[in-house]
Amino acid sequence: MIKEPDITDGKNTHIGGEKNLQRTLSNRHIQLISIGGAIGVGLFMGSGKTLSAAGTSIILVYAIIGFFVFVTMRAMGELLLSNLNYKSFADFCSYYLGPVAGYYVGWSYWLAWVVVVVGECIVVAGYAKFWFPGLSPWLPAFGMLGLLFLMNAVSVKIFGEMEFWFALTKILAIVALLAVGVYLISIAYVSSTGVTAALSNITDTEVFMPHGLMGFFAGFQIAVFSFAGIELIGTTAAETKDPEKNLPKAINAVPVRIMVFYLLSLSCIVAVSSWSQITPDSSPFVQFFVLAGLPMAAGVINLIVLVAAMSSANSGLFCTSRILYGLATDKNAPVYFTQLSKRSTPMRSLAFTVLCISLGLATLFVVPDVMTAFILVSTMSAILFIFVWAMILLSYLSYRTRAPHLHAASRYKMSGGTPLVLATLAFFAFAIVLLSLEADTRNGLLVMPIWFILLGFTYRRHSSKLKANEIA
Repeated sequence: MIKEPDITDGKNTHIGGEKNLQRTLSNRHIQLISIGGAIGVGLFMGSGKTLSAAGTSIILVYAIIGFFVFVTMRAMGELLLSNLNYKSFADFCSYYLGPVAGYYVGWSYWLAWVVVVVGECIVVAGYAKFWFPGLSPWLPAFGMLGLLFLMNAVSVKIFGEMEFWFALTKILAIVALLAVGVYLISIAYVSSTGVTAALSNITDTEVFMPHGLMGFFAGFQIAVFSFAGIELIGTTAAETKDPEKNLPKAINAVPVRIMVFYLLSLSCIVAVSSWSQITPDSSPFVQFFVLAGLPMAAGVINLIVLVAAMSSANSGLFCTSRILYGLATDKNAPVYFTQLSKRSTPMRSLAFTVLCISLGLATLFVVPDVMTAFILVSTMSAILFIFVWAMILLSYLSYRTRAPHLHAASRYKMSGGTPLVLATLAFFAFAIVLLSLEADTRNGLLVMPIWFILLGFTYRRHSSKLKANEIA
């Protein structure tokens, strides 16, 4: 039987070695990091495709996905707080589901964020053409990656500060959109295309499911990716001040964020610009301000999309380096990656991740179209995130069976319990099936089994090596 780790003192996370990860992320950092995970390029850019496919029913799509993702976050929160020695969800997956589960979850989550950062760099390369049409896509992509590497290499506090301001910028952009939208609806503004801003544009039955039930289902495909990263607060557990107070506060705010940042913003866009004016290959946020007669504001939103991409990539570099570091300390990755810098940052893990992302940017040559490349990488990452979410829920089910005393003592119990977790797992299985319905997302789905086969092969070699070392 796997021995459960001891509880830490709540200040620093002990995971072996002379240096430890430091609890330097405050409540405001955790709150904004969790918001940053909820607002990304999937919303600012990908919502154009979801709107064109599902019409105004996309609002219902986001609400459904948001509900089940919140269930997952609550389950994760109860598990993390049941033992403060857990550095991330990979740790409790190892304990409750076995070491092979921790191995699969850790490496899959690492790859998920590597793929996301590649996607964000691709988006930056595409949007840089707004200002520099003739610029090679390699320059902005690698320029952003280099800048974020330097910020993450300094210290976790610098990461927290940068993500705080990145997330705040995205929030202000959405608040501005809501304010402009409410004003235009109140004066029944008529756009240059002849569309009158009105709430009836949302409630019009002809645009609720313009492509029928299949269009509604297609909306789930990219919408799932929009929520990828909302679990990011689970990877900050080892570096969070007062986790018993700050983690629940951040998780509990998820429903409000979903309502404001997803449902209200998309409702405003449809009310002002009409579903018929939304094109799938560009940001509906940019289109909103253009149709509102504010082209200068549209240029600012282009900049906001770049900030959203930088924010997501910044978060990705943070969590991939911590996940790889955690895998190494648990002997699921080379011990080389356990080395911390003088500022207690996992520098070697960070550098290796940046190298892998750099190799992944070859996508810009293989698939030169930005949106096509974005759909491919977003599908691959969505599958990996769904896998991680499902493993969190399976760990929760094992926790309820194996540690009922911890659940009884928990001050952060998940409402709904086992039945709700089973319903959420069924929904995630349904979401995977939906990815096979469209050709552009089916390609990503067909590629992913290769990764899990590779993990199985490497785990067999890894476990054999560990056993050989124990015998020796």
